[in-house]
Amino acid sequence: MTLTRRQAIAMGLALPIALQTRPATATPEAMQAAIDAFTGGAEMIEGGVELKIPALVENGNSVPLSVRATSPMTTEDYVEEIAVFNEINPLPDTVRFRFSPRSGRAEAQTRIRLNGSQHVTAIVRHSNGDFHSTQVNVIVTAPACREA
Repeated sequence: MTLTRRQAIAMGLALPIALQTRPATATPEAMQAAIDAFTGGAEMIEGGVELKIPALVENGNSVPLSVRATSPMTTEDYVEEIAVFNEINPLPDTVRFRFSPRSGRAEAQTRIRLNGSQHVTAIVRHSNGDFHSTQVNVIVTAPACREA
């Protein structure tokens, strides 16, 4: 079949429309798989980490988040990493913060996007191999990460 110039131009204009896709969303199972990859399947201790994020968010495009872990931050006992995970954003592994004994404190602040109401989980990895976790349920009225 031979295409005319007009048909080829029409197909070229329609191609970007055909290639548009909606971003995939993660699932609670995908979040759990990401957590298992981070912890290596180790058991987690509830508490020992504070996750501050608003419980009700009007717009999911820029949600303030702060996380802090309790640790003496000595060379023998310190927080190596804090990871934040979410249930339904396109990627469940939201952000990771790395620390050393020289950090002084294991705390960080940032802004994240949320694709709708979901659980947000923070997990702390200590230098001795312990994992501590906490979870916050966030209600988002105007989700981010979606294309109209």
